[in-house]
Amino acid sequence: MKKITLVTSFLFMMLFSCQKNVEEQATRKELPSSVNKNKDHGHLQQTKMFSGDVVIRWLNMQLDMLRVPLAAGAGSQGANRAMAYCGIAAYESVVPGMPAYQTLNGQLNDFPEMPVTDPGKGYHWAASANAAIAEMNRKLFPTASAANKTQIDNLENTLQANYAAETDNATLQRSIAFGKEVATRVFAWAVADGSGNVNGPYVPQPQFVGPAFWVQSVGAGSSLVTTPPNSPQATNPFASQIRLIVPGVTNGTALEPPPAYSTIPGSPFFEMAKEVYDKSQALTPAQTAMALYHRDAPGYPGGGHFVAILSQVLAKAGATLDVAVLAYAKTGIATFDAIAICFVNKYNYNLVRPINYIRNVMGYGSWNTLFNTPGHPEFPSAHAVNGAAIATMLTNVLGNNFQFTLHSYDYLGLPARSYNSFHEMAKEMADSRVFAGRHYQASCDKGTWLGNKISQNILSKVKFLKD
Repeated sequence: MKKITLVTSFLFMMLFSCQKNVEEQATRKELPSSVNKNKDHGHLQQTKMFSGDVVIRWLNMQLDMLRVPLAAGAGSQGANRAMAYCGIAAYESVVPGMPAYQTLNGQLNDFPEMPVTDPGKGYHWAASANAAIAEMNRKLFPTASAANKTQIDNLENTLQANYAAETDNATLQRSIAFGKEVATRVFAWAVADGSGNVNGPYVPQPQFVGPAFWVQSVGAGSSLVTTPPNSPQATNPFASQIRLIVPGVTNGTALEPPPAYSTIPGSPFFEMAKEVYDKSQALTPAQTAMALYHRDAPGYPGGGHFVAILSQVLAKAGATLDVAVLAYAKTGIATFDAIAICFVNKYNYNLVRPINYIRNVMGYGSWNTLFNTPGHPEFPSAHAVNGAAIATMLTNVLGNNFQFTLHSYDYLGLPARSYNSFHEMAKEMADSRVFAGRHYQASCDKGTWLGNKISQNILSKVKFLKD
């Protein structure tokens, strides 16, 4: 009996020792990078073990270049384009450390083969992301001011110095080289996307001349024109030349046309315009504040506000690096394709803006929008399309009932705004354009539908997760 007891005790001790060793090994793998230095032990440190702070820091740096008034020499790089290519590069620079996920190789239009990691070698994924995003910002903003270029260098070097204290030099340099190579290939792909061709001189086709169609200026001598700052240049008239990122993203996105143009009181078109006028005459302080918050100029125009939004919600979520790059890539792809598709529709319909109709048809010749009307046709609303597309992606990554507060324009003295979900924010963005007098309600509603559909198409066609 004593012998059996001794054997049982020995077996229990052996089992406990083995279990403890397994638990210790698992714990070591889950330790943060600042504790568990990554030597040449393979991909023991997964991307999820790093903080998403590297993405947030770069988003905040980029805001300095997107803010209006623009810093001298910042150039006219579209925020949605930078968001797309930086997001894709960030994702590709760390996805080898995300075992359940895969590269976007073969899934995007003309996307190049991405580099592969060295078998059996470890990587510091935050250092890889830092190198990739820094390189993308240099390449995407070649005309940035000297101060902005210095800011890019300083942020890259600061983060790199932090990572040097967390890993050995061989791992650090290998990670940096991998991130830079990803950025080099992504940027070479980006250069050929046709974005440089979208803003040539625009003359409307004969079928788009007349009272039913958009005009580039309200009228001679008017202080309000459709293209700020008081310039007749049309915005993105040749968006159809842009190479979309996702194959088949336009499937099922044909819009229901707006009501047939009519000047007859009581007709659907007249009533659509009258709704804009009626709301403008009864704006509450809350509705005015909503419209002014989402005008984005002064502020972050051309989709730049979504860079600020992404930074804030990632910080609120306490996102790890894997979550941060997924959100960055998905929102970037969505905003790029959504804006391109939106502007193709704008110039295909070339619909007259409310200000022209209200002044010229309804007879309110001195009526104004709350702030300047942009330099492109009315239908559909770009704010509605873009807001819905990004809301769908953020919901996909962070959840449907994500509560957050935006402080994007605290620096302008505008009160913060709070939401219970991303789609609540998107609806507010769309409605704000009606309160501002820029858009018809139908254009915002249909724009919201379009943005949601575009993101749904992307999520169904681009497989981030492995099968």
